Amino acid sequence: MTTRFELETLKIRINDIEFAALDLHQRIQRALRGLILEGALAGGIKLPASRALATSLGVARDTVENAYVQLQRDGYILRRKGSGSYVADRLGAELRGTAQRRIRAQAQKRGNPEPGEGLSLRGRTLFDNGGVSDQQAIKAFATGLPETRSFPLQVWERLQRQALKEHRGNVLLHGDPQGSEALRKAIATYLNLERGAKVAPEQVLVLSSTRQALFLCAQMLVDAGKPILMENPGYFGAKKAFEAAQARIAPIDVDAHGIRTDLLRADRSGASCLYLTPSHQYPTGATLSLERRLELIHWAAENGKWIIEDDYDSEFHYDGLPTACVQGLDPNRRTLYIGTFSKTLFPGLRIGYMVLPPELVAPFSAARSIIDGHTPQTLQLTLARFMGDGHYNAHVRAMRKLYAGRRACLLEAIGTHLAGIVTALRPPGGLQIPCVLEPGWSEQQTQRLAARAGIQLPGLSRLYAGEYKQQGWLLGYSSLTTSEIEAAIRQLAKALK
Repeated sequence: MTTRFELETLKIRINDIEFAALDLHQRIQRALRGLILEGALAGGIKLPASRALATSLGVARDTVENAYVQLQRDGYILRRKGSGSYVADRLGAELRGTAQRRIRAQAQKRGNPEPGEGLSLRGRTLFDNGGVSDQQAIKAFATGLPETRSFPLQVWERLQRQALKEHRGNVLLHGDPQGSEALRKAIATYLNLERGAKVAPEQVLVLSSTRQALFLCAQMLVDAGKPILMENPGYFGAKKAFEAAQARIAPIDVDAHGIRTDLLRADRSGASCLYLTPSHQYPTGATLSLERRLELIHWAAENGKWIIEDDYDSEFHYDGLPTACVQGLDPNRRTLYIGTFSKTLFPGLRIGYMVLPPELVAPFSAARSIIDGHTPQTLQLTLARFMGDGHYNAHVRAMRKLYAGRRACLLEAIGTHLAGIVTALRPPGGLQIPCVLEPGWSEQQTQRLAARAGIQLPGLSRLYAGEYKQQGWLLGYSSLTTSEIEAAIRQLAKALK
């Protein structure tokens, strides 16, 4: 070993936790590379022979030899037969020596970079607005999380094996950006029979999520900085997706019958699109009346507006039959319909879809091909079989019955244990219940007390635009058993009282 070769430093680097998952020869190679780039091993310096370094490190010679071979391939060292191995002298001063020390000194002077430093204006805006935190575990009172513990996984796995056997290597290739024809046919059949829609398979675009659909709508239909109309209160995920596309939110108030069409007619914002959740308004649970649906359709046609209908959980309607979707009532083809399997099946599936007016199918499919290409073919083909064999409808019916019982349990528990603190509304369907706090209680106060007991209370106020923000909670119940609901409400009542 030469006096300039830092053996002890090399040993420390090799054992660094950063390299723990690497093979030994990779760790030696990475450690030597770091010393070269930092200038600790200057250009032209002779490295120890592989046998000598192996002895010093207590490893096999082949291990060091493999590290040297990789360093030579990457251009960090030169190996001369009969002479030895040398640090390459052509790496450039900018990678080592005084220049590298100067860069480190400047970095220390600036201090640690702030989160988001160096972003574009668009990137900074997205970061400052925050992301969307999806619940990744079953706990009270997560919203929009379906029952997953009783999902028929064995049936799903069997159908997946069948799909793989039938299509073999084709599923390993790129898929159609618009989606598998088999799945598009299954979706169209389901919507026409169950939701009163008017859909041809050619109008269906298979996507990864509702938020991707909303992002596409904003990108394709709204210019940057221009407004898009949205219910107030409304779905925060939609707000984030629109903001990500640099659209500006123009809120329209809702009441007990859904979005107020009188405010739509009076709107002068210049927005070209309206996003709404007519079957179960998010978060109030109101169902848009038939009269207002027809007014909405007439307004869109008369003013050349697009309607973005998010039908996120209409399958779960407990008080009577669900109302037919707006898309099926719209003869003017101004409605873009969005659906998802995250609520009816499981969120890890990552499959949603849009039903588009015919003239928008090609543009939206092209845009989707740029974003992420296509949805995994194996999942699409498995889902198509799951729907075609009747398992999907059977599962939805079972979950509808299950959720109705869990909703009744939550309503009863709130009335028994939280009387005088909140009043629970009773939406006709959905997977969560909005609760309005009684005078004298604040949302932040209750959230803070609940957090001490290990309970996270999703707040209502964050879903409102403007100065007025309703104080309350939005309690999800669909992923919890009745005993878990009862225990969580008792625990919450104890924390608050």
